[in-house]
Amino acid sequence: MIVNYLGDGCFRLQSGEVSLITNPSNNRFKADVVLRTLVPAATEAPADEIVFPGEYEVKNIEIRGFAAANDSTEKYLKTIYLVTWEEMRFLFLGHIAEMPDGDIMEEISEPDVLFIPTGEHYLTGEEAVKLMKKLEPRVTIPSFFKSPAEFLKAAGAKAETEEKFVFKKKDLAETKSRIIVLENKN
Repeated sequence: MIVNYLGDGCFRLQSGEVSLITNPSNNRFKADVVLRTLVPAATEAPADEIVFPGEYEVKNIEIRGFAAANDSTEKYLKTIYLVTWEEMRFLFLGHIAEMPDGDIMEEISEPDVLFIPTGEHYLTGEEAVKLMKKLEPRVTIPSFFKSPAEFLKAAGAKAETEEKFVFKKKDLAETKSRIIVLENKN
């Protein structure tokens, strides 16, 4: 699995010939699966994108979308996605700025890789760390940050910026609470 960060909430995951992208600003990447965590409430789902809560399966990738009800407004709907791919769980918190509801927390806990929004308009460093500790991911990758410093300080961690994150399931077996900051490739 290869994970690249393309800025804001946009990540591209690829395994072999299959790819998934979250929140792309355009369609130049031609991914097999496109997830949007924030859409205008009056949106009709494009045929080639997943934009609403529900259960989906595309190219042997299982996707469960959960409404971020306490973060959504009359104008915008926010969705949290739990993606199961190659026996690994990827959790995309998208555009949230508050802790998810307790019912959702039970469903999404213990992901292998957590993508967490931190910074202005999203979770503060302390809120992100508190949520990360509750979810107990093996690896956490921050998004939407101008600088990851506040998040890393709150986590009491130091992380070097990596160009991309390349791994297999077996690589995560011994990992617990690792933070990886990815270089913005956009």
